[in-house]
Amino acid sequence: MNPRLLLLTFCQGLFLTNNVTFIAINGLVGLALAPTAWMATLPITGYVAGGALCAGLVARHQRAWGRRRAFQAGLVVAMLSSALCAYAAVSHQFWLLVAATLMAGYYNANAGLYRFAATEIVAPAFKERAISWVLAGGILGAVAGPNLASVTRDALPVPFAGAYAALVVVALLALLTISFIEFPPLPKPSAAAPGRPLREIARQPVFIVAVTACALGYGVMNLLMAATPIAMAACSHPFGNTALVLEWHVLGMFVPSFFTGSLIKRVGCLPVMAAGVALNVLCIAIALAGVDLMHFTVALLTLGVGWNFLFIGGTTLFTQAYRPEEKTTAQAAMDTLIFTTMTLTSFSSGALVTTSGWTLLNLGSIVPVAIAGLAIAWLALQRRGAQNQVST
Repeated sequence: MNPRLLLLTFCQGLFLTNNVTFIAINGLVGLALAPTAWMATLPITGYVAGGALCAGLVARHQRAWGRRRAFQAGLVVAMLSSALCAYAAVSHQFWLLVAATLMAGYYNANAGLYRFAATEIVAPAFKERAISWVLAGGILGAVAGPNLASVTRDALPVPFAGAYAALVVVALLALLTISFIEFPPLPKPSAAAPGRPLREIARQPVFIVAVTACALGYGVMNLLMAATPIAMAACSHPFGNTALVLEWHVLGMFVPSFFTGSLIKRVGCLPVMAAGVALNVLCIAIALAGVDLMHFTVALLTLGVGWNFLFIGGTTLFTQAYRPEEKTTAQAAMDTLIFTTMTLTSFSSGALVTTSGWTLLNLGSIVPVAIAGLAIAWLALQRRGAQNQVST
């Protein structure tokens, strides 16, 4: 395996360790500190809102500094923001915690580009597998994140403050690792290849469907995952059970990555994305069937696999929407829309699960899943029509 791809996969694993730990504890710390219960997931919202706000800035930094220096800057921000989260938890300052997670959004937007950087350090024929392999690094986060939250929960006098402190070390390890990866220079617009305006790129059906599938797939996953710790606490499940459910969920998100790229290569992006929609529907059905540990575990595992198919399929499809000199502009636009969707769903999850309950939350998830399915079907019909015209 390409050594640079292996190191980038490890960095992705450390990034997901950060993300999963944030998901596992931010809602619970928020619930303990928030003025009212419906604000509990605002620290989660801050993390993804920061990603949305910083995606354009990250794109400019990537163009100006190159991949490696920009990734290093993101990891420095990760260390500072994690330390600030720990201080906010110890000093019982809810709004400082929200501000710290908003700041961490720069790291979120930065490391979110690992999947695109992976395609630049392999031959073009291996881009599907490169995306898959890097995202497979999330398996490390699946195991390390929940266990890190459990082990460090009481390391400091205030619950979970130790977990935030541990994330400083995780980011430092990633900073050292990324320093050993050489990335090729990013193509820049020139007089010979100025690149199209974003509005022209965004009008393409392939752009619309790829972004819709990724944004809504990520949005539904985030909606249900962010609410799970609060819903399980309301159902009297201990935190150990919550950590177990999140572990299986994140394994579902990333274990399929070992074969998703090959599957896309064999059958194409759209069938894999359609399977992701079907798995999201199955997840909702299981979640509506009950609130036992098994229901939460199987539903979140299924949700994870569904997200994997939608996100890797959508990301691979998206690489067909831009030219080399347009990549930073297009990638920033995609991630801004994804993070904006996640901002809305993470905020909604806290409000809905604390006021309306787990059942209504799942019923509401049917709408974005249906929209993603219709978008994929629309593009499939368009392509079939185009093929029929060519054949006649």
